[in-house]
Amino acid sequence: MKKGLFITVEGTDGAGKSTQIKLMEDYLRSQGYDILFTREPGGTSIGEKIRSLILDPKNTEMGYIAEMMLYASSRAQHVAELIKPAVMSGKVVICDRFVDSSYVYQGFGRGIDLKIVESINNIALDGTLPDITFFFDLSPEIALKRRIASTGTDRIENEKMEFHMKVYEGYKKLAALYPDRIKAIDSNRSIEEIFRDVKAWLDRVLINKE
Repeated sequence: MKKGLFITVEGTDGAGKSTQIKLMEDYLRSQGYDILFTREPGGTSIGEKIRSLILDPKNTEMGYIAEMMLYASSRAQHVAELIKPAVMSGKVVICDRFVDSSYVYQGFGRGIDLKIVESINNIALDGTLPDITFFFDLSPEIALKRRIASTGTDRIENEKMEFHMKVYEGYKKLAALYPDRIKAIDSNRSIEEIFRDVKAWLDRVLINKE
């Protein structure tokens, strides 16, 4: 059985991830691929319970290390129960956020040593890494305004703009460090223009997997 593909999507909430994920799903299905969409934190019954703890605006007392460990715990369950089996069975898995979110939010944003974030998440990942990651590049000032206008905010989104700028700069640093995997997509454009770039990268990675 041929191994599938693991695609992750990153960026500030409000950067247009959901719209582009839907377009990706539709395009890949039209090409005959079996698609599984999932998200982090969450994706499994256990993960969704952890998600509710992490994002609940009432949990303002949550410590940074506890937050990091909760994300990693959700990810460990996600990988073992859902992502790894799906990819090994030949499916294309699209995940809204993955380990890069921990690097930028807990590492660059919270200031936790990146080596600590990496060591904890290496256990959770169990060798599972994305084949390609799309970073939808849109400044937090614009992205968060969109998000607040549409759905309101959760505990992480309620952080000060300084935090979100650190996260954004973290994404840009990761994209520069890992250009072979992380594709930065200028998201201050029309939906059609953005997806044109996404589709081009999808076609390339699919050809390389054949």
